[in-house]
Amino acid sequence: MAETIYDVAIIGGGPAGYTAAIRAGQLGLKAALIEKEAKLGGTCLHWGCIPTKSLLFNAEIYDYLKDAKEYGLEGLGEAKINWKTILDRKNQIIAKHAKGLDFLMRKNKVTVIPGYGKLTGAAKDGIHSVEVTGEGKGKAETVKAKNVIVATGSDAKLLPGLKTSDKILTNMEILTINGIPKSLVVIGAGAVGVEFGSIFRSFGSEITIVEYLPRLVPNEDEDVSKELARVFRKRGIESHVGAKVEKVEETKTGVKVTFTAADGKQVVKEADKVLVAVGRAPRTENIGLEKTKIKPERGFIKVNEFMQTEEPGVYAIGDIVAGLPQLAHVGAMAGVVVAAKIAGKYARPVKRERIPGCTYTEPQIGSVGLTEAQAKEKGLQIKVGKFPFSANSKASIVGQHEGFIKVVADAKYGEILGVHIIGPQATELIAEAVTAIELEATVDDMMFTIHAHPTLAEAMLDGFGSVEGMAINM
Repeated sequence: MAETIYDVAIIGGGPAGYTAAIRAGQLGLKAALIEKEAKLGGTCLHWGCIPTKSLLFNAEIYDYLKDAKEYGLEGLGEAKINWKTILDRKNQIIAKHAKGLDFLMRKNKVTVIPGYGKLTGAAKDGIHSVEVTGEGKGKAETVKAKNVIVATGSDAKLLPGLKTSDKILTNMEILTINGIPKSLVVIGAGAVGVEFGSIFRSFGSEITIVEYLPRLVPNEDEDVSKELARVFRKRGIESHVGAKVEKVEETKTGVKVTFTAADGKQVVKEADKVLVAVGRAPRTENIGLEKTKIKPERGFIKVNEFMQTEEPGVYAIGDIVAGLPQLAHVGAMAGVVVAAKIAGKYARPVKRERIPGCTYTEPQIGSVGLTEAQAKEKGLQIKVGKFPFSANSKASIVGQHEGFIKVVADAKYGEILGVHIIGPQATELIAEAVTAIELEATVDDMMFTIHAHPTLAEAMLDGFGSVEGMAINM
């Protein structure tokens, strides 16, 4: 029987890898997807995006129930949290979508190969070989393909000297704890840290957030960081920014975190558990890079605009790529781009300034494009507008008045350069801004785009109008 030679072999079955495989199948390519775990979906489906947003939705419902009388709902009694049911629902959602991925592989004629994939060197006569090992395989299997996509993902970082336990947690361990902690110290105020802080504060935990950089969500526009800090204080979340963690110790009853605060004073905080949320490290060790021309930097792989690495015929996508944010939707779009490129179809590069960022705290954050500070650093002449959700009728209806929409635009031509939202449904609203920036829309374009009333999206219209000082509702 003739040896199978695939058009593309993909190492890693997370959002980047499975999206590349699906699009490859849709474009008529013969694709193989190599995955070391029992289920497809990667960190995003099993330990990241999906389970955390499931818990955040539970927390949002619980917050509404606390104010049930305000909404005219009486006789409900005090809502009680059943943590096991919350986790069971989260697991059911994961299982449903994992099965969905299996179906999509069959539908698109993608061959799923279980095992651990490694590069073996340069292509020979135009054909790459990927070594696949794993339980039950005996000797290594060789998968041959004309192109290879590396999509191996990332792992949570820990502070030096720390090991995970039932008290020292990363985003993985915290999703399986057997109860809601009375108190939690969160190290790191990026998306993961503030999301879990928000979840467990809603469920009644005492939360302390410790961040090394000078503000919460440091990648966001500074006004967004200030607003989140204000709302977190209002919610009773204690935040320390510009703080350096000195040590984390387990005690008989929990953990003790020692850190130096921004004023130079040493602070000791005791809690039931500590969540370490200090970023993610690319999984590029032991995947055969040393046998190729690929020279990683701090573990990340450099690529060109179409995700091609230094090794001809080998592409990299997802969390392992240098210079791109570690977001599922970035990896997925990169997978679409590479599959199209391999198939000889139209493809457009992923552009850093057109990538939306979403943080699912309460209040939510959605952003795209340049912050006000970044635009000024580039020497651009800009106009800035800001519209508060307190002036939006739908925000009043849903009882969420916190936050605003901030628009950064070119002063001369009005081109939209950045949009930064903190408030209700910000992670949904940001899609309009992404589209506007993708199409190089101007403030005038968006001011004459009809938005339905009453909607939260209508606040976008006022946000764009505020750039010219012409928001209708302010």
